Amino acid sequence: MRYKMLTAVAAVALMAGAGSAFAGPEDALRWIETEFQPSALTKDQQIEEMNWFIKAAEPFRGMEINVLSEGIPTHEYESRVLAKAFEEITGIKVNHQILGEGEVVQAVQTQMQTNRNLYDAYVNDSDLIGTHSRLQQAVNLTEWMAGEAKDVTLPTLDLGDFMGLAFTTGPDGDLYQLPDQQFANLYWFRKDWFDREDLQARFKEKYGYDLGVPVNWSAYEDIAEFFSVDVKEIDGVRIYGHMDYGKRAPDLGWRMTDAWLSMAGAGSPGLPNGRPIDEWGIRMEEGSCNPSGASVARGGATNGPAAVYAIAKWDEWLRKYAPPGAADYDFYQSLPALSQGNVAQQIFWYTAFLAEMVKSKAEGNNTVDDEGMPLWRAAPSPHGPYWEEGMKVGYQDVGSWTILKSTPTDRAKAAWLYAQFVVSKTVDLKKSHVGLTFIRDSSIRHESFSERASKLGGVVEFYRSPERDKWTPTGINVPDYPKLAQLWWQQIGDVNSGAFTPQEAMDRLADEMDTIMIRMQRADEANNTYGGCGPRINEPKDPSEWIGKGGAKAKLDNEKPQGETVNYDELVKRWAEN
Repeated sequence: MRYKMLTAVAAVALMAGAGSAFAGPEDALRWIETEFQPSALTKDQQIEEMNWFIKAAEPFRGMEINVLSEGIPTHEYESRVLAKAFEEITGIKVNHQILGEGEVVQAVQTQMQTNRNLYDAYVNDSDLIGTHSRLQQAVNLTEWMAGEAKDVTLPTLDLGDFMGLAFTTGPDGDLYQLPDQQFANLYWFRKDWFDREDLQARFKEKYGYDLGVPVNWSAYEDIAEFFSVDVKEIDGVRIYGHMDYGKRAPDLGWRMTDAWLSMAGAGSPGLPNGRPIDEWGIRMEEGSCNPSGASVARGGATNGPAAVYAIAKWDEWLRKYAPPGAADYDFYQSLPALSQGNVAQQIFWYTAFLAEMVKSKAEGNNTVDDEGMPLWRAAPSPHGPYWEEGMKVGYQDVGSWTILKSTPTDRAKAAWLYAQFVVSKTVDLKKSHVGLTFIRDSSIRHESFSERASKLGGVVEFYRSPERDKWTPTGINVPDYPKLAQLWWQQIGDVNSGAFTPQEAMDRLADEMDTIMIRMQRADEANNTYGGCGPRINEPKDPSEWIGKGGAKAKLDNEKPQGETVNYDELVKRWAEN
């Protein structure tokens, strides 16, 4: 069988003019038989897909290209393994560089500002979809695939199989980014502790309802208090009811823009993003592509009661219920800290760290048993008192391949081949098992994940349920992500330091966002910088003309309603029924 497959691959390569010195077909077969298993395709289908790459890459053989992504296990696997496979199969060398998320955004911004080709492609968060669809500096992939890049667009790419395309589509309905990895921000908890009958009895006696997965923030707060203040210690270890981070660094901005205000209920109903008010508090009317304000006075909600409540609760819980030092943690320090095994729950846990949380005890993970089975589970995020049905429930990150127009066409085409290679059905299932950041429906539903699901703490069940569509990235209301995102951590960091109250910090943030968007409006009106879809900011009014009247939601008399929980096992059953 091996000889027959090799012959088929070699024949295609020779017809393509590869020549006898080129070992691509043999390398393709070797990778298919070893690294590219399991796969959603049969081996024959994998060979056919790799044959296409060999032929399509022929004009670029010998070229060396540069791509950039952030440092999560999925991209480390691409950089370490898949870039090498791609070179051996196609003859195109890929320098797949790994930097921090902030540095990736900075590189994208620099290339857009200078029009110098720093990288030939980026894995860039779909949070920038509003930027890319407006600034007209990113390649419109819908037009690219149908036109200039038709000859290098994979026939078996199967866009309908990608779960996150709605998040990488601009207001014009065109695709600007191709998903490469995707992870959700879920609720995480120690199921082994929650299942203890003695703790269940103590919790119900104190709070009057069952210890379980919190549906609302009231229940989350009660559970945090219970474990931090009442239980305090399990098996001789001091434990805490909450984990988060607060270091005054760019990570803190993502902590908030990644739908924290929306989870509290600050925005409007609507998926993938609220209209007219999104999860940043930015207003953009239905049917429009022009943001019209962030502050309450201009019809937004960034400094409205729900947003202020959200920041106040973040600060309060961090101080009261998290382990000592958490307020000084950044994103990269806080999430792996869960593996120490001293935290009962985390309201804001990224499944990008799933690979870390399923490591063995021998590797220092105290949240699995001796057989490697998780003692924890992931579940839907609880929502705050301002939340209403039809709103997004949480954040989902979609790191996506983005090509800028400043990249020369031949280099862009070679990079596009690599981008498609690392998301192709030939390699995606294996990549999904390594990084656990799912992008294809066919991968998450594969039998290999049915077999592995019990070891992944409910994440497989979540991604197979229709619930996954309620977790969405930053959307098209945000007109220029790099310009606006940097404001968040600086203002909210001042809450953590005690320099400003939550209300003062959010007032300052909303005003700064409006100021920058007014500048963007002038640039768009004068030079068409944003293609006519730049901001058109409302004149300020007395906030009373907006609050509760189509703008920010009015302050609730009671921001802590009765806590509500749900049994985890019943929750998973409901997912399965859907």
